[in-house]
Order: sequence, then structure tokens, then C-alpha cells
Amino acid sequence: MSSRDEGGVSAPRGTREGKVSARGGARISTEEARTQILRLLDARLSGDATERWFKHMQLVVEDANQVTVFVPTETHVLWIQENFLPELIHALSQVLGCGGRPRVLAMNGEAGGQLSLLEEPQRQSRAKEVAAEALAKSLKTAGLNPLYTFDRFVVGGNNQFAHAACKAIAAGVRTAYNPLFIHGGSGLGKTHLMQAIGQDILKARPEFKVIYLTCEKFTNEFIQAVQKGNLDNFRRRYRRAHVLLVDDVQFLNGKEKSQEEFFHTFNTLLDGRAQVVLSSDRPASEIQTLEPRLVSRFECGLTVALQPPQLETRIAILQRKMEEWEVKIPEDWVRFIAQRIRSNVRRLEGALVRIATFNSLGQGELSTERIEDLLRDILREEAAAKVTIDTIQKTVADYYDIRLADMTSRRRPANIAFPRQIAMYLSRKLTGGSLVEIGEAFGGRDHGTVIHACKKVEQMMQTDDQVRQSVAAL
Repeated sequence: MSSRDEGGVSAPRGTREGKVSARGGARISTEEARTQILRLLDARLSGDATERWFKHMQLVVEDANQVTVFVPTETHVLWIQENFLPELIHALSQVLGCGGRPRVLAMNGEAGGQLSLLEEPQRQSRAKEVAAEALAKSLKTAGLNPLYTFDRFVVGGNNQFAHAACKAIAAGVRTAYNPLFIHGGSGLGKTHLMQAIGQDILKARPEFKVIYLTCEKFTNEFIQAVQKGNLDNFRRRYRRAHVLLVDDVQFLNGKEKSQEEFFHTFNTLLDGRAQVVLSSDRPASEIQTLEPRLVSRFECGLTVALQPPQLETRIAILQRKMEEWEVKIPEDWVRFIAQRIRSNVRRLEGALVRIATFNSLGQGELSTERIEDLLRDILREEAAAKVTIDTIQKTVADYYDIRLADMTSRRRPANIAFPRQIAMYLSRKLTGGSLVEIGEAFGGRDHGTVIHACKKVEQMMQTDDQVRQSVAAL
């Protein structure tokens, strides 16, 4: 007693046959009415919502005020009722002149089919379940980790501005922050913030196409698309996004063809008012061999920096993780970890895992010596990362046989100026100091002087083997 449409879904007999009265009195086929309704829905909905939720829709028109819309599954029914019912009513009214609320039923008869007749509390409960399932699927398709939410991000003085900018974008305030460029060292929360933006947008606008990926993945997919001759598919995937989140764009360094493709993708998205969020371990102007036109595009929106967290923020991070993981260690050891591990949140969490695991397994009493033994490799990495501007200045001065005072003096002979520029370059690479802080440490110079020094050293390293070897040795 049923027929099967081209999508392979069972639908009641007659849903694709016969004539119906269109608005204005004309008689049109059911299939023509369906086509017109789909066209109107596509014009009013964003992204691929029509394709995803209405593609296999079938109609049964009983009279001018009663239309039944059959869709493949119960999930489709609930999602359309919760999110797209006004648009569906409008399309039916425009094409068929229907004035009533349509019945939306599942073709496969799940839960008895007539979901519109369920009790309201039951319908709402099931709708929430379906919404959660649909969101989980959307997050997976977008490449997002459900754990990376704003609620799980600990805000401190080191990341307050970046967090506020990301929240604003997620809330829809996009014009002034496009693109958003986030930079900072490894393990400071760049990926977490980017993915939190994507999740909040998908929750508010499930029809949006959100894509998160690393720059390395973008480059690899581009190379594969060139090799297989399907560049058009590659471009359609990324250039039709509403929100594109690209991590670690410093990996565009030296990849000319990938830079060109990214440039055109970037421009297409911005011209279409799509939101772009980028992250890097350094400012755009400091990414070696990045084309100037890309640097200017990356800097035309808002740039925010993430710094290593202060002691109070590190303690708060550890306390939040203990709550999430339902573990407990004495406050003294929490403070000990926070005091010893300063530069990287991932190391902080890794240290907590080790100590909490040791404590839960009852392997002995915790002591300073025991903790230092458990965290030996992490503490070694942390100590190795603690390079200061003072250390760099002294090391470079000794290497080039000049006075330490020359690092901060106003003297500019070549035998002093270039070593000083190398010291600025190394300070930018090896410390968490900002451009302003580095300039202050070199005799109160401005940030433009530091940028010029870094660029000059990078250029010399590309053309002069001796300079490259000297910097590597230092």
C-alpha cells in the first residue's frame, strides 16, 4: 500500500501523483507544488538546511486548510517542528494558499507516525533528545570537540580580551571582528576558544555550515584535490562555509600554492560576509615567507594575543579540572604545581593527572621529593623554556664580544646594531615577552624597532649562511 521515492524512503501512495489547487486557483501537479515549496524554503533558510531536512518531503493535500507533509524519520519531524515550521507554513501558503498548520508525519511510522498528536511534555522531551543528537552530529561534521566550550574555559588577565572577542563573535557580533586572529604560545587555549565559537554558533544556528580544521589539513586536502583533479569540490566545501576556523596558520610558511589558494578562499568568505577565525603561534607579521597580501588580510580585522596564565589563573585551572575529573589532592600540592609550571596549560593538566592518579592508587604519601620525581620530565621542559631577555642579551653580547651595556645603548655602529637586532629576534622567539616589553628591555625602543629587527634577521638568515649558523648556535 505504499510507494517508494527516489531517495528510498517509504511514503503513502499518492504523495507524488495527481493535481492540487495552487494559490490563485490553477491546478498543478503535486510534484510541481513540491518543487516550488522547496525553492521557497531554500530562499528563506541558510546553508544546506533545505537539502538536509526537506529533500525527501512528500505532500498530501486533502483540502485548502489541511496539508500533510511526510518526511523520512521522526528526527526530521521533530527538527522541522522545532526549527523550521514558520518557514514551511509560509511556503505552503504561497504555493497552495493553505491557511492552516500542516501535519508533519514520519514516512516510516516511527513512534506511531503522528508526532503532532503526542502530548506536549512528551513532544518537548523527545525534541530535546533529537536536538542533542543533531547537535552532536553537526559538531562531528564540523570537526569540533564537544569538550571545548566557553563554560570550560578559565578566564584570567592573560586571556580576558581574547575570550571577550570570541564570545562576541559567537553571539553574532561579527562585523568588527572579521577576521579574528588569535596568537600565542602552545597550550594557552587558542584551539579551545576557536572551537567554543563554532559550538555556540551551531547551537544558535543549526543550519549554518561551520568548519574547523588545522592549516596542515587544509594544505594536505588542497594537494590531494590538485592530484585527483577535484579542486571544484574542494573549493565548494570551504568557500560556502558560514564560519571557517583555521588553526596553526603559521604552517602556510613557505607553501606558495597553498597560500594562493588560501588567499582566494579567504577573500571569497569575507566578500560573502562569512566569519573567519585564525590562530597562530605568532603574529601574522612574524610568520616567515608569508605573502604580504595575506599578512595584510589577516591584520585587517581584530588581532588578540594569549599570554601564559598568572598564578591565580593557573590555580583556578587546576581546581576546575579537579571538579570535572572528580579528583581531589591537597591544596598545598595544587599550589606547588601552579608555582612550578607557568608557561603551558597542557603541562599543567598533565601534571595534575599524574599526581591525582598516584594519589588515587594509594602508592604512598605525597611529598615534595615524590612530586618532583613524578613530574621530572615536565619540570625539566618547563625549566628549559624559561629563557629570559636578560639571559639572551648576555649570551649574545658574549658571542659577539661586545659590552652588555651596548644592548640598551643608543649607539648604532654595525658591530653593535646587528647583534642587538639578533638579541631582539631571539627574545621574540624564545620568551613570552610582548613587542613593547622587548623594546623596553632594549633601552626603551618602540615596538616598530623590534619588528624591524626581527624581519631583518629573518631576511639575513635566508641569504647569509654565516648569520643563519650564528643564530642556530645561539
